[in-house]
Amino acid sequence: MIAALIDIPPNVGYSVVFALIAIETMGIPVPGETALIAAALLANRGGMDIGTLILLAATAAILGDNIGFAIGRRYGRGLFLIKGPALEHRKKALELGEPFFAKHGPKAVFLGRWVAGLRIASAWLAGINRMHWPTFLFWNALGGIAWATSIALSVYFLGHVAEQAIAIAGPAAAALVAIALVAFVVYKWRQRRAVAVDARATSSGADGE
Repeated sequence: MIAALIDIPPNVGYSVVFALIAIETMGIPVPGETALIAAALLANRGGMDIGTLILLAATAAILGDNIGFAIGRRYGRGLFLIKGPALEHRKKALELGEPFFAKHGPKAVFLGRWVAGLRIASAWLAGINRMHWPTFLFWNALGGIAWATSIALSVYFLGHVAEQAIAIAGPAAAALVAIALVAFVVYKWRQRRAVAVDARATSSGADGE
């Protein structure tokens, strides 16, 4: 998959990456993330523009997820409750799913971008469990942009190192690097926020004396 994408003309590559990511996030298991990784490697070699690639990947992720959400909202529950094996378990899953998405939906939608199974299913699950669309749209868009940026830039800047890691451990290696980078950024942001909150609390206490 990676070699095939690298060998095709860049103008076709953009279309392929967009289509695969959009289809994957609609809920169909195709190698969308692998396509993004391959294209980022190609961009590292000068064959594609990394900024254009990130923009197209983020747009495709957001578009595909919203189509998946709409399908899940309209048809998912009916399909999920079709008479057949484990119907009672499926009903129970729906009963548990709604309060879960009411409480943890934003985190599931955002963080699911970096998890293969959730990347495919999270939009459907959000739709089936009646998550509010404006909330879904915000976190989905934020996740799509962060995912496309982190994956593409990690592979782009690592270049040959990323290619070697992928050759040894597969495309998941590049995704793990991106996850680590995102986790580090989130950690630093939370750390700085905690320091700022402590500083404000100290300042307020001093003013009240």
